[in-house]
Amino acid sequence: MGNYKAISLFAGVGGLDIGFEQTGKVKTLWANEFDKNASITFQKNHNINLLVDDIHNVDKETLPKVDIVLSGFPCQAFSIAGYRKGFEDERGDLFFETLKVIKATEPKVVLLENVKNLVSHDNGNTFRVILDALEQNNYYVKHKVLNGNTHGNIPQNRERIYIVGFKDFEAYEKFAFPEPIELTTKLSDLIDFEEKVDDKFYYTPEKQTFYNQLEEKITSQDTVYQWRRQYVRENKSGLCPTLTANMGTGGHNVPLIKTKYGIRKLTPKECFLMQGFPNDFKLPEIANGQLYKQAGNSVVVPVIKRIADKIIVALEA
Repeated sequence: MGNYKAISLFAGVGGLDIGFEQTGKVKTLWANEFDKNASITFQKNHNINLLVDDIHNVDKETLPKVDIVLSGFPCQAFSIAGYRKGFEDERGDLFFETLKVIKATEPKVVLLENVKNLVSHDNGNTFRVILDALEQNNYYVKHKVLNGNTHGNIPQNRERIYIVGFKDFEAYEKFAFPEPIELTTKLSDLIDFEEKVDDKFYYTPEKQTFYNQLEEKITSQDTVYQWRRQYVRENKSGLCPTLTANMGTGGHNVPLIKTKYGIRKLTPKECFLMQGFPNDFKLPEIANGQLYKQAGNSVVVPVIKRIADKIIVALEA
């Protein structure tokens, strides 16, 4: 009933690592992240050897042998939001950098996380290449799209594809993705509708030319809205829309709410809570735009924890 050792690639702020460490059985030994701001947040919250560098520069042969490789390789090359160039986009080769690490470290288990569009990208060719590459390296692979609100008890609509590969066929056979669970977490559990936050988060007629439209449409505290360039979009059924990496740029993706003190956007802290990060997760003193980007790029931690639990059950069965 071992303690499993992991390596974390494209670690971001360490959402995958938190999910696995919450099982009490997995410890990340080494992580890699290219983004300097994300690295600052990572190091504020983890006691893990983090290499801040481009993965192309990593000497794969010096990495420790581990039980698990975690990789949330960037999804721009595979998402509709990106350029739909897939492997022709130089970012598309980041999966192959992950593969080099897998070959060098020979883990029992691989967990890859990506946008759900990965499955359909380039008529499914991109996804087939990834599955084929893992299978050629002797991994038995299962994959599933899971949503944060159906599988993580987090009121955010966030679908992601999870790919799990096992070296051992018996473990692969015993592994099953977690089942849906009831959503009991309310928006008000994660968002503070009653307290005043910093003025910079509030929208006003002086700052926003479209404020009248916001005021007319943003009427309920039971939902999260978005300004979509021309109109207000209400997200029905009490869910927050998918948090995005560009929501801090003042663009049209910022989630908006009606509070006691006016209409405002979610704070960075609320965005991390909306990803299921623990309450004590610390945010460094860096630009809010960077913190929004980090939250938007991250994972729904409770979904990761549930997958990690299932992986451990399969390994120990």
